[in-house]
Amino acid sequence: QVQLVESGGGLVQPGESLRLSCAASGSIFSIAIMRWYRQVPGKERELVATATSGGTTTHADSVKGRFTMSRDNLKNTVYLQMNYLKPEDTAVYYCHADGYCTGYGCYPPTEGQGTQVTVSS
Repeated sequence: QVQLVESGGGLVQPGESLRLSCAASGSIFSIAIMRWYRQVPGKERELVATATSGGTTTHADSVKGRFTMSRDNLKNTVYLQMNYLKPEDTAVYYCHADGYCTGYGCYPPTEGQGTQVTVSS
């Protein structure tokens, strides 16, 4: 089962950009669906974006036009490019891999430890 490690979070001002990365410890080629979630304490977890193994992406309405998810199966990495950041984007962002099967077996969903994004002037 792959391990996921997010990076790229930080403190930025409104209108600025960040790119989050999620590095997997192994191949993500067999993982059909990968996702980015975000969580604010006391609020419901929000699904931000989804990418299939073929590269098809979907984005939440709250980030559409500002955020772009992508995945590089050769580098075993997924990204979340975040532009025109707003204070309401402040959250811990988590990279998530849906459960998947390979010739060696089937594996449950897994998630990274999260990276904090803070948007404030």
